[in-house]
Amino acid sequence: WSIGCINSGNVPLILNAHIEKELLHNLLDIYRPSYICVPSLMAVDLHYEMVCEYYGYILLRTGMEDCAMHPDLSHLLPTSGSTGSPKLVRHKYSNIEAAALNISTFFGLTSNDRPLLVLPLYYTMGLSVVFSHFYVGATVLITNQSMTDKAFWNFMKEQHATSFTGVPYSFEILNLMRFFRMDLPDLTLLTQGGGKMPRQLNLKFAEYCRDNGKRWIATYGQSEGTARMAYLPPEYAISKCGSIGHAVPNAELSLIDSDGSVIELPNTEGEMCYRGKNVTMGYARKREDLQLGDERNGFMRTGDLAYRDEDGCYYIVGRMGRFLKLYGMRIGLDECEQIIKGKYPIECACVGTDEKMIVYLTDNKYVTAVKEILVEKTRLVASA
Repeated sequence: WSIGCINSGNVPLILNAHIEKELLHNLLDIYRPSYICVPSLMAVDLHYEMVCEYYGYILLRTGMEDCAMHPDLSHLLPTSGSTGSPKLVRHKYSNIEAAALNISTFFGLTSNDRPLLVLPLYYTMGLSVVFSHFYVGATVLITNQSMTDKAFWNFMKEQHATSFTGVPYSFEILNLMRFFRMDLPDLTLLTQGGGKMPRQLNLKFAEYCRDNGKRWIATYGQSEGTARMAYLPPEYAISKCGSIGHAVPNAELSLIDSDGSVIELPNTEGEMCYRGKNVTMGYARKREDLQLGDERNGFMRTGDLAYRDEDGCYYIVGRMGRFLKLYGMRIGLDECEQIIKGKYPIECACVGTDEKMIVYLTDNKYVTAVKEILVEKTRLVASA
């Protein structure tokens, strides 16, 4: 549905099918779409006119007026995939083509490739897998089987999957399975994105790929950059483990200090900036914003604190904004605080790293309830 909409000139907002009802209705109230495509079970609660049903999804006509949109606008993605923020990233058609060209170039993709898609399409990296492989005429393999099911691996072998793209959590699952002992001769490329991966796990996969004639490529990206913006060449996967490498083809990375001046010296921290044709148009916060043109002109400040070594490879050391990347999903800390405050009569503060989120409350009697609501609305896993 999503790819078909984009290809036909319609502009989809691609969402998690498990989005909380309140958050979905908030988005519907703000953006007032003419049509909604939802899983069949969700359609019962929406009370709109059914247009058609296909592969377990129903297209509904809302009766709302068509929206005036900028002609370059191709699709929309939420800035925070789990919390349902109304702040959306506006992509244009040339972003898709630029990103597909960049990715297919540094991965060396051809029409013979057969990637196995395990990431959802509401997640920018999932879309990038599809676009970059379609760009070279490759076949994308799709299954609804879980990675922990035997059927998943049977499908992978029977369909001769050549590549696998995952987030750190995906590789944590593989590490707990018999992956390193599996016979997967067709699998020649493993790529990782979606946040920083634990160093030892990163090394384990890098060494496995080196010893088995496969390529391990760690990447960095954001929705605002149409997914991948930097990559670490496989020959440096071990010697520069933890680095995001350098910019993808046809793009450039740089660092600026607190005054906005460009940092030229190596091993000096600053905010990482990116320039390339895959930089998106800007944000939308309301329906009228869909008419806006390109506000970034190919340049963006990433909000990530980084440094560059003597060889020109970049290392992320922290985040300047209020987002975390947990299990490959970008989680808005402000949105999480709003969820808590909107439900309970307490003050709170959400902080954390790309490994875990910590929530501080003014009343401990709400600890269990807050855990439950955050797990429900973000799909994260609670710990003690």
